[in-house]
Amino acid sequence: MLEQNLYKSHDNKAKAYLLKEITEASPQKLLLKIYDLAIQSYQKGDFARANRAVAELINSLNFADEQAKEISFGLLRLYQFAQDQARKSNFNVSIKILQELRDTWSILFKEK
Repeated sequence: MLEQNLYKSHDNKAKAYLLKEITEASPQKLLLKIYDLAIQSYQKGDFARANRAVAELINSLNFADEQAKEISFGLLRLYQFAQDQARKSNFNVSIKILQELRDTWSILFKEK
């Protein structure tokens, strides 16, 4: 019973920390976290979780802004290709695509 309560307490603290980290994060940091989640989920073979993360990346695309539209369509095609490759069990391809995109965003965010 004591072990169970300690685990529950630790779990609650971890969830509180994660919630605080997410609510205080910049949009750029959140984007990188979603990439990390997708990549790690593909690495663990958790296709459903990775797919939800990639769907969130797709939902974050901006098709309303004319300047962002072309880039958003390009990213959409890459995200869909990554999902398609994962459905075919080509997880390494999906991971490589997402890792390269994440690294590119990270460099761009550091330059600003």
